[in-house]
Amino acid sequence: MKLNVKAFALACGIIWGIGLFLLTWWIIAFDGATGDPTLIGRLYRGYTISPAGSFIGFVWAFADGLTGGAIFALLYNKISACFLSSKS
Repeated sequence: MKLNVKAFALACGIIWGIGLFLLTWWIIAFDGATGDPTLIGRLYRGYTISPAGSFIGFVWAFADGLTGGAIFALLYNKISACFLSSKS
């Protein structure tokens, strides 16, 4: 079975982006907005625990998830093709 690379990459991007967005708002709801640098903020430039930072984080996480999902799907398709051809 092959994965649709575009669909899988888009799904990964959406899930990762929305996940970081919701996590940011969860932290804002319980601890309040802070401009403190975070570990994720070191990776995603401009990301902070703030309303504006949640949107910046969404964009970065979407791009990151899209790229990671595409690479995963491509590798999966290549590896599964090798195993399917060797079974024949």
